[in-house]
Amino acid sequence: MTPALAEYSDEELQTPAPKTLFGKYELGKLLGYGASAKVYHGWDAVSKQSVAIKSMNKQRIVTGGLATHVKREIAAMRRLNHPNIVRMHEVLANQKKIYFVLEFAEGGDLFSKVAKCRFSEDLSRKYFQQLISAVGYCHSRGVYHRDLKLENLLLDEKWNLKVTDFGLSAVTHRRRSPSASSDGLLHTMCGTPAYVAPEILAKKGYDGAKVDIWACGVILYVLSTGYLPFNDSNVMVMYLKICKGEIRFPKWMSSELKRFLSRLLDTNPQTRITVDEIVKDPWFRIGYSDAELCSDHFEMKDVEEGGWNGGLKSLNAFDIISYSSGYNLSGLFGGRDGAEMFLSTVAPEMIIAKVVVAAEQERLRVAKKKKGWVKVDGGHTRNFTLTLEVKRLTVDIVVVEVRWRECESEPGPEIWKCRLRPHLSGLIYRPDGPVGSD
Repeated sequence: MTPALAEYSDEELQTPAPKTLFGKYELGKLLGYGASAKVYHGWDAVSKQSVAIKSMNKQRIVTGGLATHVKREIAAMRRLNHPNIVRMHEVLANQKKIYFVLEFAEGGDLFSKVAKCRFSEDLSRKYFQQLISAVGYCHSRGVYHRDLKLENLLLDEKWNLKVTDFGLSAVTHRRRSPSASSDGLLHTMCGTPAYVAPEILAKKGYDGAKVDIWACGVILYVLSTGYLPFNDSNVMVMYLKICKGEIRFPKWMSSELKRFLSRLLDTNPQTRITVDEIVKDPWFRIGYSDAELCSDHFEMKDVEEGGWNGGLKSLNAFDIISYSSGYNLSGLFGGRDGAEMFLSTVAPEMIIAKVVVAAEQERLRVAKKKKGWVKVDGGHTRNFTLTLEVKRLTVDIVVVEVRWRECESEPGPEIWKCRLRPHLSGLIYRPDGPVGSD
């Protein structure tokens, strides 16, 4: 389950938010807060487009054991671009805070809507169709949400559904997911009690796609009835009901919907309905049309690709947040062996020129040089290689990544840190961040 953290204190909540973030976003009222984050309404300073800004204290993340969840959310969101998924525009950070700049869903969450009254079968079907469109897309991209619930389903200004909060997601790669064991199944206990699938409770490993489908079934049941299918004030009793699959359908529910829900809430994951089977189901297909998507929907573009870069590689903010020592995140996510990064406001060509001069002064050889990249080695006498690459982060800021290979007679890190880096000390930019403590 989600690691517990103390809620924000009254003093923290009363501390005024910064008025602007990095000169790019204006902050408005506090929309809500949880154990590890506060969410503000904001605006793009230029376009005035509304955004939601999720603010997280790095120290609170570290002490609360949520670093892995932040990494998961970034890894998941960078893969996803779908009409029914909240879009993450970018990630920003200073020495104290991490900020997710998200698409603003002004309609609120589905939980608050269904809490007032249950939905009609047609309206429930509409939102379930949008949910499955998003979930099926996530699964095709190797992302399993694992915490689908009404509170994580938002509505935009046109009342369309938007899935959010991928902090508990599992992201698979070509290699086996770190969350998976040798049997290829996931074993991490996570999710919200009322929505958790029986196979998670059995602790025998589970398929991420199957548990998402179970949660979708719970969501459809709540939309249609206004209450949970498995509920009890005693959590252990509720878990027992989930494992047994004890569901009671109201008399007024259509037989077609009862049949469909029984397939979604099948306690046996092997026979539980799949996404492919869902979209072919007669009840589901009423009024359904596949989302019209183009290839552009499925690509996460670098900022201003092909614009002000001038041929220089740009570095997506999602990559920066993962490992940038320039933003002092190494204590959160860990550094990289044989590598170091820093930020600079100096022009890339000036950085490369300084490296060339420094290498010559230290009697190292410049083996190769091109735009935004230089390779330095020790010549024939020393087995040492260093590469320095400059990548664009913003119009004014670049990221410099240095990598080295060990030298037999002298440690690689010492050659870089003690002999070359001192020549570049004036280039390093350490953002204080115009953001106050919130």
